Amino acid sequence: MAEKITLSVIKADVGGFVGHSSVHPALLARAASCMAQAKENGLLVDAHVTHVGDDINLVMTHRRGVDDDSIHKLSWDTFVSCTEEARRLKLYGAGQDLLADAFSGNVKGMGPGVAEMEFAERTSEPVIVFMADKTSPGAWNLPLYKIFADPFNTAGLVIDPRVHAGFRFEVLDLRDHKRIIFNCPEELYDMLVFIGAPGRYCIRTIWARESGMIAAASSTQRLSHIAGKYVGKDDPVLIVRCQSGLPAVGEVLEPFSRPHLVAGWMRGSHHGPLMPCSVEGATPSRFDGPPRVVGLGFQLAQGKLIGPQDFFADVAFDRARQLANEVADYLRSMGPFEPHRLPLEDMEYTTLPEVTKRLAGRFEDVK
Repeated sequence: MAEKITLSVIKADVGGFVGHSSVHPALLARAASCMAQAKENGLLVDAHVTHVGDDINLVMTHRRGVDDDSIHKLSWDTFVSCTEEARRLKLYGAGQDLLADAFSGNVKGMGPGVAEMEFAERTSEPVIVFMADKTSPGAWNLPLYKIFADPFNTAGLVIDPRVHAGFRFEVLDLRDHKRIIFNCPEELYDMLVFIGAPGRYCIRTIWARESGMIAAASSTQRLSHIAGKYVGKDDPVLIVRCQSGLPAVGEVLEPFSRPHLVAGWMRGSHHGPLMPCSVEGATPSRFDGPPRVVGLGFQLAQGKLIGPQDFFADVAFDRARQLANEVADYLRSMGPFEPHRLPLEDMEYTTLPEVTKRLAGRFEDVK
């Protein structure tokens, strides 16, 4: 049996340049130096450092399995080092995703977002790492449904015998901290009841039913539930394996050709269109947005990350960006009114408790 490889994608916002727009090159260089040292020490097989918006994303391969303490500590120490540089440069929100004073064995629950999977490399192993900014983990629900359950998006569900058997979806309840697994297509309608509410239910893992291969893994660390209060945006990451018994690369990318509405944007308190863009274009500015998604493709070869290919730099996604801008125009015209603004109970930054308390005495019973 081939030796397994682990692909870990861990992200954090440790300081924006300027505001919440991007990551300063000095922070990316610091992170790259930490990754290079870990490769020299044999902890990592390979690594790639990138960003989307103001989030640093570490794409790492190793042979230590998921949830490994040493890999998570490496990520934590890297983000701490980058935070030091962010504070030196007086960058905005320096260290905001580091919710503890010291590492405690796993970065889950400490602020950074994590997506990981372990598998044996196939003859050809294409993977796509999706990274989003100014949105939350529920942003992946609609694309993952389309990729792995919608034959109008993924022709392989109909015509590829290796894909035709369908997929198993692990769905998390972020509020009650429970999970449920759906077998699709036969339980598709039941699943849609839940994943259609992405503020509470998120798809975390997907497996191919026939082969049992892990197909996708997302980050589901919602800061509001980790920290006990709203402290910022979640900015999720997602890993999707492609081809040879799984959806093709083009099928995996297709859902992003029509931007859907996600929660996030300014102060994490508004709905906006998820705009596919290149890494170079991942510098959200208008109203701190619109929300962005980057898709980087890699070929894995003995654990080495061959790539990346910046998929959304393709002109084929120009119309998606145009539509996202048109939708942004429309939503912005609504100002502080729903549905542009999130419902009060879902807002990350809200004055509701303060205002309610101050005006409590002025509410009268209606007869």
